[in-house]
Amino acid sequence: MSWLTRLFGHGRRRLLASAATALLLASGGTLALGVSSQHHAPQPPASAGLPAAGLPVPGPATSPAAPDGTPSTTGRPAGVPAVPAATAVTPTAISIPAIGVHHALLSLGQNPDGTLQVPPMSDISAPGWDHDSPVPGQVGPAVVLGHIDGTTGAEGVFYALGALRPGDTVSITRSDGTVAVFRIDGVNRYPKDAFPTLTVYGNTTDPQLRLITCGGPFDHATQHYLDNTVAFATLTGIHRA
Repeated sequence: MSWLTRLFGHGRRRLLASAATALLLASGGTLALGVSSQHHAPQPPASAGLPAAGLPVPGPATSPAAPDGTPSTTGRPAGVPAVPAATAVTPTAISIPAIGVHHALLSLGQNPDGTLQVPPMSDISAPGWDHDSPVPGQVGPAVVLGHIDGTTGAEGVFYALGALRPGDTVSITRSDGTVAVFRIDGVNRYPKDAFPTLTVYGNTTDPQLRLITCGGPFDHATQHYLDNTVAFATLTGIHRA
């Protein structure tokens, strides 16, 4: 089963669940929920974004990952090792030196209503990996979510996500003792009511990473942000920790 197939699920349920993460429904499971002082996080300038012509588009739904999470060798760039099929590899930590992020990764699943879990508001410093997306380093778009802030005004783990620039690096430590290193390609901001779900979550033919949080204007009436900030990154290599 392809990652895109897993994403859509039955009757687009998985797509809608993932979209709920990106759109960050106004509920207790949002990535940004706060007070009036919480709308000054760095925002990506146009110069840091991916041009429309360079935005990732869904690749052929052929082989990003099998249902058990093992990778396919189809489409793997030269020099990127395959994860052994018998090994259940998971990401354990993330490091983004440019914005001072160094933290263990939570594993996020689905809520009973089918929406994707987000990291708990009780620890806004904790990012989480969507365990229904590829393991970082496998073919496809691995998804990591983080809060921009909390209800007290404290900065969340992805508060400065909009300050990332093309060429910055993201390292994901994995449970097999390896580190997958990604290069930031661009950082884009999207209105939540016009979120490009396929661009962010659709199949890719190489290993990629999506870092997602809230951004843009802060709506004082709803106490939520109106946009999402998404950082796109591409795998550059895997090495031993």
